[in-house]
Amino acid sequence: MRTSLNEIREIEEYLLKNSTPESRLVFEARMVLQPELLQKATEQKQIYNLIRKYSRKQLKTEIEAVHEKLFTAPENKGFRHKILSLFTKS
Repeated sequence: MRTSLNEIREIEEYLLKNSTPESRLVFEARMVLQPELLQKATEQKQIYNLIRKYSRKQLKTEIEAVHEKLFTAPENKGFRHKILSLFTKS
């Protein structure tokens, strides 16, 4: 179990570019020699991309909810007019 955790950490450091140039070079050589390590790194990169996309989607949903509340709630009418006046020509 410890070996797999170390491997995950190594892959993470490589993917996030937190390793030294020397360590990156050694890791790249290991990926050439160990196709299963390359596969694991590829899968971990795909997972990071999915997490990033999901996080962006969640953030966009939260921003849209705040926007909806600020610009449609009757109690925020004054705020809405102030903001819109910033973007209209005088």
